[in-house]
Amino acid sequence: MSAAIKQEINILISSRDYFGQMLDDAFSARKIKTENQVKGYLIEVLEFYLDAKNLFEKENVDESGKRKPNTLAELYLTAANAESRQKIELLKKLGDRSLYISGFFGDSLQRKIVDIDYYVNMGGAAYGTLSKAVDKKDPLKDVFETISKRFVDYVEALTYISQNTMVSNNQSLLRLYDRYLQTGSTLAKEKLIEMGIVTIPNDPKNPLKQ
Repeated sequence: MSAAIKQEINILISSRDYFGQMLDDAFSARKIKTENQVKGYLIEVLEFYLDAKNLFEKENVDESGKRKPNTLAELYLTAANAESRQKIELLKKLGDRSLYISGFFGDSLQRKIVDIDYYVNMGGAAYGTLSKAVDKKDPLKDVFETISKRFVDYVEALTYISQNTMVSNNQSLLRLYDRYLQTGSTLAKEKLIEMGIVTIPNDPKNPLKQ
């Protein structure tokens, strides 16, 4: 997100209130019912990634000079063999990163060898393992379990937010239409129909077939 947008959000409304409203709109549009604790956690994830640099490690090596785990698989493997505190930290990072990337960059993942299904599977597994790793009295225990079980729902909510904040130019329209052609996404289809800009073919895998 650009500095100008971040500044506008800070001037008009707090980022927490802004993302809270965006999530309410997404939940309503996608008919997703969820607990306030889960909504609060999703707001924190969105606030954290206001700074896109948080998607990447600041340093590639740790204090001992070893390369830090960076891929999702590496993070998960490292977490599985880590002591309790580090395990929780790594699983949370893995889950949050997978959730955010799946929701906001799902379009670009469709052409990658590592596609969106990989992120969804790794993210759901990370939150599921995290719910078992935290203390039984931890208030986030149920939150992590819920996100694990309904990971796709929350990806869809973040995708809704992404599409409604990014569809403002021709390039974004092409990405939205491409998403529909590649995946048959009902969300993308509904947005295109709502905008009344393109005619949707009956068969998303064969745009020439009416």
